[in-house]
Amino acid sequence: MSYPPDRRRSEGLLETGARALAAALLVGGVAAAMWVLELFDVYANDQRLDQFGIQPRDVADLPDVFTAPFMHAGLAHLTANTLPFLVLGFLAAVRGIAKFLASTLIVIVVGGLGVWFTSSANTLGSSILIFGFFGYLVGRGLFERRLADIAIAVAVVAVYGTMLFGVIPSDPAISWQGHLFGLIGGVLGAWFLRRDTSAA
Repeated sequence: MSYPPDRRRSEGLLETGARALAAALLVGGVAAAMWVLELFDVYANDQRLDQFGIQPRDVADLPDVFTAPFMHAGLAHLTANTLPFLVLGFLAAVRGIAKFLASTLIVIVVGGLGVWFTSSANTLGSSILIFGFFGYLVGRGLFERRLADIAIAVAVVAVYGTMLFGVIPSDPAISWQGHLFGLIGGVLGAWFLRRDTSAA
């Protein structure tokens, strides 16, 4: 049964709006949780949550690969990460929550293990995720080759392209390893989760 074009257009707009709302609630909720954790850690916990960062090559610390991206070394660190986390996270999630969650897991594992193997200091912060979202969005534009994904990838590179300098070792206080391996994880996520076009 076919529907009039106006009805199909309305249903499409409703579906897009629902996806955007779900993406905004998910990413905004995670950002809010990070702020609650960091405020508690700074003002009531003497920043003891920092121990859940990644301690390189400590086998007992491997589970912290999954907690480190949500912890920060103070409010200034979290403040610097919040806006790019919200923007890039929303753009990554709005094209599909299930794939977003799967790609985020890939970023956490690849980025975290990369840090665990190559870093020399306790590492924490959502920049692993931010670089992962960047890589995922650019990768989707390259691998999916749909107009919307290409447009998002171009816009992301235009606005946030300079963040790629963050993968170059420079400041010892900044984990270029987290940036680099987070980015690699995002690209791998886009590759593994791409559409199967072989039947097209």
